[in-house]
Amino acid sequence: MKKIALLTLLLFTVTTFAGAFIDFFNARSEDGKVRLDWKTAEEVSVKEFIIERKPVRANFSQISVVKPKGDNSYYVFYDENAYKEQDAVYIYRLKIVDYDNNVSYSKEVSVNHTVSGVKKTWGSIKSMFR
Repeated sequence: MKKIALLTLLLFTVTTFAGAFIDFFNARSEDGKVRLDWKTAEEVSVKEFIIERKPVRANFSQISVVKPKGDNSYYVFYDENAYKEQDAVYIYRLKIVDYDNNVSYSKEVSVNHTVSGVKKTWGSIKSMFR
C-alpha cells in the first residue's frame, strides 16, 4: 500500500516537458545574482535547455543555453546580468528543446531580486561598453 501511495505521489510531482521529467525549477536572489536551479528525473532526447527571463511587463528573452547532462541531473545557473534595476521582479522559465526540435516550457518562476547600489552602478557602467 505504501509503494502505491509513493508512486502516486511521484507521478503528481514530476512534470514532463519535451522529453524531460522536471522534478523542480526554482529561482532566488542570492549575493547580487539570481540563482536558478532545477533537477531532472529523466532526460529522453533532450537537445538543450534554454533559460529565458523577462521583467513583469515585457516579453521573454533568451539569456543562456545549457546542455543536458542526462538522467537524474541537478543544474545550477547564476544570472549575473539581472542587476540593472534595484528591487526588480523577474520571471524565468526553461525552454526545453528535443532533437526533433519539439519545444515545451517549464513552469514560470518569479523572483524579487534585490541588488546593492554598488552592483547596480557597476552594471550600468559595464552595459555602456557592450
